[in-house]
Parts: sequence; structure tokens; C-alpha cells
Amino acid sequence: MADGARIVLPDLCDANEEIVRVAEPIFSSFGGRVAYGGVIETVKCFEDNSLVADCVGERGEGRVLVVDGGGSRRCALVGDNLAARAAANGWQGIIVFGCVRDVDDLARIDVGVHALAAHPLRSVKQGVGERHRVVTFASVSFVPGQYVYADRNGIVVAPVALVS
Repeated sequence: MADGARIVLPDLCDANEEIVRVAEPIFSSFGGRVAYGGVIETVKCFEDNSLVADCVGERGEGRVLVVDGGGSRRCALVGDNLAARAAANGWQGIIVFGCVRDVDDLARIDVGVHALAAHPLRSVKQGVGERHRVVTFASVSFVPGQYVYADRNGIVVAPVALVS
């Protein structure tokens, strides 16, 4: 996504309703960047954020990291340190089917963050999980290489770029 491009999800949906897939409205916005979008990169993990840390340590190049944490509400998979690393490395955002922590700090970091809830406990770090695979939650499949857009209205996925 080009810097300065404006994302307004209702407008994107109206203009592209035949191709967008809308995630169920189960997420809250926690990040300092309210609207974001980009190419999907995925991690599937359960209560272990090792691969999340690996991903955000790489150059994001405008991508959005989609983390399938199995919907666990027993620990956080992303906190202020990982969000700050993601922002520094050019990630547009992180969507977590699970929890985040350090929410006051997340709100000051220039990266989008959507998650189910906040939880103060950190995850384990055992290196367990998978990358670059299709993950499905909130009635939407997130396919690496396709596009995801998010703002306070929700999250949508499209097979092609909707914003240049």
C-alpha cells in the first residue's frame, strides 16, 4: 500500500462488494495506526509467539501479519515490544486471533493492531507454529499473498489490491 493512501472500509466495501470478504466483527482496534492494509503474511501458533517475533523482525515491506492464535484468551501473542519492532521494520499492521497486551503503549505505536482482547500474561516461547499457510477464522480465510484492510469498522480481505 502506498504511503498516504486513505483506507475507509465502508467505501472499499461499497466499491468492491462483489470481491471482498468481511470478517465477523469480533476484533477490537488497539494500535496507533487506525487504518491499514497490505499483503497478507500468516503465522499459525497457539500460546507461543516465537514465530510472530521472527516475522516482525523481518522487513515488513508494507505487509500485514495475520496471526491465527486459535482464539486463545489465556495469554497475549503481541505486546509493545513486538509492535514497536513491526513498526520499525515497515509492517502496516498485525491482526491477532487471540490477545494482545501493553494496550496503552500499543495505542502510541505507528502500526495497526486488531485482536480479540487484552490479556496481561505473555506467551511461551518454544518455537512452535507454522508460517505461510492459509488460516481461517472469523468466517474468513486469510491467504498469503492476498490483501487485507482494517480500520475501526472491521476487517476485509480481497484477492487483489483495493488501494494503490
